[in-house]
Amino acid sequence: MKEIVENPLHLKSVNHISLVCTSVVKSINFYQNVLGFFPIRRPGSFDFDGAWLFGYGIGIHLLQLEEPNVIPRKKEINPKDNHISFQCESMVAVEKKLEEMEMEYVRATVEEGGIKVDQLFFHDPDGFMIEICNCDSLPVIPLGGDMVRSCSRVNLQMLQHRQIHQIVKQDSTKIQNAIV
Repeated sequence: MKEIVENPLHLKSVNHISLVCTSVVKSINFYQNVLGFFPIRRPGSFDFDGAWLFGYGIGIHLLQLEEPNVIPRKKEINPKDNHISFQCESMVAVEKKLEEMEMEYVRATVEEGGIKVDQLFFHDPDGFMIEICNCDSLPVIPLGGDMVRSCSRVNLQMLQHRQIHQIVKQDSTKIQNAIV
């Protein structure tokens, strides 16, 4: 197995995803009123239509297609397709809200080691798939070692802190051994 290089590009977090859309107005409405993102200021130097939204620590950049009829819209909801996933507090509340909004969705369940994760998949106005899940209950287990309790940012930061502490400890042990 190839050796893992810790954060070779010195990344900090996901900043945004960009999505092409046939109607910026419809997409803003979806991301704001269905998912709870809010519009933010976009640089005025752009010479194309679009919008920026922010929520849950991530930005969504909407890019208006010049020829909206060119984009093939996906009709079938396929959980194995490209998507962005959001954790939620209550799957029951999400499903109820989707039904109230008369949004088509597909339900799925993942089970690992006796832990069940419920998933709901649906499309934005242009066919980009959204997943809502209670995946915080599924542990994130790096192939190289320690277990993180969940995929929340706090737990990931704790794992990274522990890994850094172990590296520092190993380095200081090497230095002490070299001195002796």
